[in-house]
Amino acid sequence: MTDVTVTLLVLVVVIAAFVWNRLPVEVVALGAALALYGTGIVGLDDTFAGFGSGTLVLIAALFVVAEAIDAAGVTTWLGSLLIRFSGTSRTRLMVLMMVLTALLTALISVNGAVAALLPMVVVLAVRLGRRPSELLMPMAFAAHAGSLLILTGSPVNILILNAALETTGTGIGFFEFGLVGLPLLLGTIALTLWLGPKLLPTRTPEALPKDLGSHSETLMNHYLGGDGLSRLSIPAGSALVGQPVGCLQDEHDGGHLHLISVQGSDGKPSGNTVFEQGDEIVVRGGQQTIDALASRHGLTQDDDATCGLISSNYGVAEVVVAPRSNLVGTEAYPGMVTASGDLVVLAHHHPGEPESSGRTLITAGDRLLLQGTWSALDQHTVDHNVLLVDSPDTIRRQTVPLGPRATPALIVVGIMVVLLATNLVPAPVAALLAALAMVVLRVVTMQQAHRSMAWTTLILVAGMIPLSTAITATGTAEILAEGMVSVVGGGGPLLLLVGLFVVTAVLGQLISNTATALIIIPIALSVAQESSINPYAVLMCVSVASSAALLTPVATPANMMIMQPAGYRFGDYWKFGLAIMALYAAVAILLVPVFWPLQNQ
Repeated sequence: MTDVTVTLLVLVVVIAAFVWNRLPVEVVALGAALALYGTGIVGLDDTFAGFGSGTLVLIAALFVVAEAIDAAGVTTWLGSLLIRFSGTSRTRLMVLMMVLTALLTALISVNGAVAALLPMVVVLAVRLGRRPSELLMPMAFAAHAGSLLILTGSPVNILILNAALETTGTGIGFFEFGLVGLPLLLGTIALTLWLGPKLLPTRTPEALPKDLGSHSETLMNHYLGGDGLSRLSIPAGSALVGQPVGCLQDEHDGGHLHLISVQGSDGKPSGNTVFEQGDEIVVRGGQQTIDALASRHGLTQDDDATCGLISSNYGVAEVVVAPRSNLVGTEAYPGMVTASGDLVVLAHHHPGEPESSGRTLITAGDRLLLQGTWSALDQHTVDHNVLLVDSPDTIRRQTVPLGPRATPALIVVGIMVVLLATNLVPAPVAALLAALAMVVLRVVTMQQAHRSMAWTTLILVAGMIPLSTAITATGTAEILAEGMVSVVGGGGPLLLLVGLFVVTAVLGQLISNTATALIIIPIALSVAQESSINPYAVLMCVSVASSAALLTPVATPANMMIMQPAGYRFGDYWKFGLAIMALYAAVAILLVPVFWPLQNQ
């Protein structure tokens, strides 16, 4: 068999395997690369070139940046703004949500934005008494449109940029994608408002994520009853400076007061026997009694804290003592410092019994409420002796908008966007610098950076690059292009765009849009050369068509992400998706030639 025949055979098998959907896409992509090597179509270096490509580095770095934005509380802050400004209006809610999703997508990619905003949008739907199915498909489709606002919106954009550079020596501007992205976003919003109520499915999901928005109030009512809990700071000049710690237990003012913990400025429990300037004390009691104590001693309350439990610097974790835990039989009491020295027990509760403020023995099934810095909670609540009810990371992301690392995270993202927009450094370098800065500035840990990687996407891109190389190197792309030209070439360049859009869009419903772009780009460039069409026009047509992954849940990871939380079925996407697909076709076929004329100038 000729090289072209082998390449076409591998291409057909790969597409069939993607559609069959019984094998992991990573296996299919890597299998394709190995098959091309085994048949001698590509050499060893080309087989694994994808793993060392700048494209792969850029995509991986953007995953870390997306994780950092979420971990810093930026998405939580955006969600709170969404609730505040949308009110009960469906129109305002849809517009604001879709614009927010598109803007975030433009910075961190479709999958990153949908993954970051999904919990917030589901919780928002529950709080506003709406079904998640009303919001999640518009959110995902807005993300697809937002991926074409700027260069960083999608891996496909990077592939288009690289193809343009290799073909013409001139790239596509950072904001140039917005010439098609902005009309797509505005049109998607308009169609959602107009046709959404008729075409969007009405589904009820089997389960909804837990809403932790009022977590502090829930814990207060469960563990402390009618008591208040406050964190008070001891400033310079306070009468408490130099006083013994036990002196507060005698101050009641007609109410009850209990000193839970004395902590240093670093948020860790202090072992001092006297109060020092800068110490923070956690007290429980009647709110009037606490207010009187603060006024008498010149103490300041932490206004950032929610019910004295959660703030940007510290939080709480609820744990259940596991069966056969080493803690069973030991004593616990409010104010006790854990063995690590970093956490304080705020409350100890036996199931079925009232909460006690004294020393009691721990039994299996008991619940402990722990407080400490977020980093200490992350580290010390992962213990085989206890079962964590809600992870500190989840609590922080839902309850702490714009956390302590939000400022450096936003600065890093801003610098990255400037570097990408001005081309001062190559795109992979700019993104990698941003990812490294997020780790160095402790916006994310290395463990979080590792977990942020969507390995399916990375391996898919790396494995499919050799197939794209083979399609070009063997002349397969040129042969396919000649076939397309012979079928529709007589109708002129516009009909060729129609053919490219249809082929790309149909393929994109069955396999990854990134994989689709890798397959179609060399074919499209061959079509452009064969028909003397402006390569920028065909590349932008492919870019728009690749983003039109709207008709099936398997078209993109973002479509799949929303399926279970919304309760969607496989056939729920195409009704509303077809309406949006018509918009994409109009933009790709009619609008693209306006900005990138079909005939070379």
